Amino acid sequence: MTTTPRVVIIGAGIVGANLADELTERGWTEVAVVDQGPLPLTGGSTSHAPGLVYQTSASKVMTELATYTVEKFKSLDVDGAWCFNQVGGLEVATTAERLADLHRKQGWATSWGVPGEVVGPQRCAELHPLLDRERVLGGFHTPTDGLAKASRAVVAVAHRAESRGAVFRGSTRVVEVLQQGGRVTGVRTDGGEEIPADIVVSCAGFWGQAVGELVGMKVPLLPMAHQYVRTGQIAELLGRNDERIEARLPILRHQDHDLYYREHNDCLGIGSYAHRPMPARLSELPEVDDDDLTEAAMPSMLPFTEEDFAPSWEHSKVLLPSLREAKIESGFNGIFSFTPDGGPLVGESQQVAGFWIAEAVWVTHSAGVARAVAQLLVDGRSDVELHGCDVNRFDEIETTEAYVSETSQQNFVEIYDVRHPLQPKLSPRDLRVSPFHARQKELGAFFLEAHAWERPHWYEANARLVKELPADWQPPSRDAWSAMFHSPIAAAEAWKTRTAVAMYDMTPLKRIEVSGLGAIEFLQRLTTGKMDKSVGSVTYTLALDKAGGIRSDLTVARLGEHLFQVGANGNLDLDYFLREAPDDHSVQIRDITGGTCCVGVWGPLARDLVQPLSGDDFSHEALKYFRLKHAHIAGTPVTAMRLSYVGELGWEIYTSAEYGQRLWDVLWEAGQPLGVIAAGRAAFNSLRLEKGYRSWGSDMTTEHNPYEAGLGFAVNKKKTGYVGYDAIAGLSDEAVIRRLACLTIDDGRSVVLGNEPVFLDGEAAGYVSSAAFGHTIGKPIAYAWLPASATAGTSVEIQYFGRKVRATVAVEPLVDPEMARIRR
Repeated sequence: MTTTPRVVIIGAGIVGANLADELTERGWTEVAVVDQGPLPLTGGSTSHAPGLVYQTSASKVMTELATYTVEKFKSLDVDGAWCFNQVGGLEVATTAERLADLHRKQGWATSWGVPGEVVGPQRCAELHPLLDRERVLGGFHTPTDGLAKASRAVVAVAHRAESRGAVFRGSTRVVEVLQQGGRVTGVRTDGGEEIPADIVVSCAGFWGQAVGELVGMKVPLLPMAHQYVRTGQIAELLGRNDERIEARLPILRHQDHDLYYREHNDCLGIGSYAHRPMPARLSELPEVDDDDLTEAAMPSMLPFTEEDFAPSWEHSKVLLPSLREAKIESGFNGIFSFTPDGGPLVGESQQVAGFWIAEAVWVTHSAGVARAVAQLLVDGRSDVELHGCDVNRFDEIETTEAYVSETSQQNFVEIYDVRHPLQPKLSPRDLRVSPFHARQKELGAFFLEAHAWERPHWYEANARLVKELPADWQPPSRDAWSAMFHSPIAAAEAWKTRTAVAMYDMTPLKRIEVSGLGAIEFLQRLTTGKMDKSVGSVTYTLALDKAGGIRSDLTVARLGEHLFQVGANGNLDLDYFLREAPDDHSVQIRDITGGTCCVGVWGPLARDLVQPLSGDDFSHEALKYFRLKHAHIAGTPVTAMRLSYVGELGWEIYTSAEYGQRLWDVLWEAGQPLGVIAAGRAAFNSLRLEKGYRSWGSDMTTEHNPYEAGLGFAVNKKKTGYVGYDAIAGLSDEAVIRRLACLTIDDGRSVVLGNEPVFLDGEAAGYVSSAAFGHTIGKPIAYAWLPASATAGTSVEIQYFGRKVRATVAVEPLVDPEMARIRR
C-alpha cells in the first residue's frame, strides 16, 4: 500500500482551496485545510475580492498563471451557478501615452497567446455603452478575460477536494508549526490539538507574515487597503442582468486615473488605486466574531474613507456619464497583499524543510499558482517557470521591514502606471554601492538599480566622445519610448571598448564561495561541466533542473585545491546551493558578494594598461583565456580571471572591498595616456549581444534546455550523473524544434526592448527575449525564441507598438566569430 505525504494547508481562501484541489487531483489525499475564520466565508481577501481577471502582463509566467486560472474557473460551477463569467476585458486610453501602451500590451498578449485587439473609440462604446466615447482615444479588448466569483470558486474546488479525501476545518487558528530535526512534523491549533504533517503550506494571504514568523521565515509582503464601492441603481443597467448572470458588460479599466469598473446586476462596482497608500497592521484589523461574519463585515474590510475616494468619483462621472445621476451606496477599504516587486511569494523555507508558502497571490493568478505549487510538491518541478515568483529571489536587504514597506507602497501607487522596462525605483536608493561608487559619481554616472545595487548605465564624462565617433559608429535617433533611460553616450562607450580600453563595474554580480573537501563532488553533481580541472581553471557551465531546464548559467573558478568561486545570477543560485549542500559539512557555501568587488578591464589596450602595474605576467601565454591567477596590481592583491562578457581582450579583476577604490584609482590613472574610460551597462548589453552571450532569466530559463538555448557547448559530453543528465542525454543541436535565434533589424533604426511578438510567414511564432542597438555592426539586435525552421537568412517581423518591423535571422556571433579579439 502506497502512502502520500500528509499536508496541512493554512488558509482556506482561493489559493489554499485550489491547492487542496490540485494536490488531491494528483493523488495526495492526506490533506487538511485549516483556517482561523469560518467556512466558507473565512474573512480574508478572497471573501471580498471583486474578481477581475485580466490575463495579459509583461510577464510570460504571470500571464500563463492567469490563463490557467481562467480555464479552470470556466469549468467550475456550484449548483449550476457560474464561477467565471467570461465577459471580456476593456482597457481604455484617454491619453496618447496610454494608447501607445495599449498597443504594447496587445503585443504582450500576442507573445503569450492571449487573444486581444486595440480598438477605436466607436468600438469601445459598442462594447461598453456607458462610456463617453468622446473621452476615449481607443481601448484594448480581450474577449477571454472576465469575472471570477472567488467565494463560489472556493466552494466548488473545496467540495471536489473533499470528495477525494481532503478535510476542511474552519474557526481553527494555527499557533505553532511543529518541527523536529529541521523539518516540519505538524501544527498545533489554538484548541491545543496537534495535526501531524510532513508538509505545511501557508496560503494565509496578508496574514502570511505572521504565519511565516512561526518558523522564523521572513515573508516580504505588506498588507494594504484598497478602496471599492458599489453604486446605487443605474438606469442604463436596469433589466440587462439578473442574479444568475450578474454582469454582461466587459470589465473596464480606466488606468489613466487608476480605476476599474464591473457590473453588479443594475449597479456598478468601482475599485480605486488612486488614493494614498494605506498600509494595514494585523494588530489593528477589526475583530469580527465568526457568527457575525458577513459580506459586509469581516477582518479584511476596513471602514471606507470617503475623502480618499472623492477625486475618483469625479473622474468616474466624467468617463461614465450615467454615474452623474447615481450615488455611492456602500464602500469599504479592503486588505490585500503587496510585495517589493509586485510578484507572488512561492517557495520553501530555508530554515525549516517542508514549510512552504504561497502568498501575495491575487484571484487572477490563484489557480495557476496553486497548480504550480502542487507540481513542485508532487513532481519536484513546475511546468511554469517560477523564478520571478520564488520567495528566495530577494537579497537580504530586500526583505527588511523598511524596504518591504516603502517599495510595496510604491508598487501600489504605480500599479497602473505606464512603466518603462528600464525604469528604476526613485527610492530607496544608494542602499548597495560598490567601492567604486564615489569615483563613478565624479564621472557623472547615470545609475539604474537592481536588487538595491546602484549600477552605472552610462557616464556623462563620456559625452564629449560622442562628437568624436566615426561615421559608422554614429547611433541613429530613437523613438521616444526606446530613447527613455538611454543616451547616445552608450555608443561612445562601446566604441572605446572595441578600440581602446574601458573599465566596467562588475561588483553587483553574485559571487558564491564553495569550499571544503566535498566541493568538487558537489559542483560536479550540480553542473554540466567538468569541475576537476587544475587550480587556476575557469569553467562556463550550466545548472539544470531534473527535467533538463536551465536553472542557471555559472562561471566556476578553481581558486585552490578545495576552494571555488562561482559567478552566479542571483540569490536563487545561493538558495539552491545551500539546499543541496551535503549534511556531512564537507562543503561550505558563502555569499562573498558584499565583501568583494570586481572591475572588468576590457579592450585591445587592456594589457597595455594592466601589465605595467604588475610584476606578474599578464601575457597571453602566461594567462590564457578562461584561466585565472592571483597577482598584485600596484601592490593590491587581486584575482584576475581571463574572461570577457563584451568580446574583447581583458580580465575580470577581483579584490576585497577594502582595496576597491585604490584598485580603481590606479587603473584609472595609469589608463589616461591610453584613453581609458568608465563604461556602463548600456554599452555592456549591446556588446554582449553582438557576441551572442545569453542572459539567464531573459534569454533562457528552466523552460529551455541547453541545446534550444544555443548552449550545448557548455555540456560536457563525457560527463554523466549530474542533475538533469538523464533528461538531456539524447538531445543535440540538430534535434531541437525551437531555438533562441539572433535577429538583426533591417531598417537599422527600430530598437525593440523585449517581449515583443515575432511573426514568421505572417503568423505569431515567438517573442523577443533580449534586444539592444549593436553599435559595432550599426544595426539593432534582437534575440528571440522561434521555431528551429527559422534558419539564417529567414525573414521575420517584430511587432513594435502596433507596427511591424522587418528583421532577419542571422548567423551568430555577429562580431569576431573566430574569437581572435579575446584570445590575443
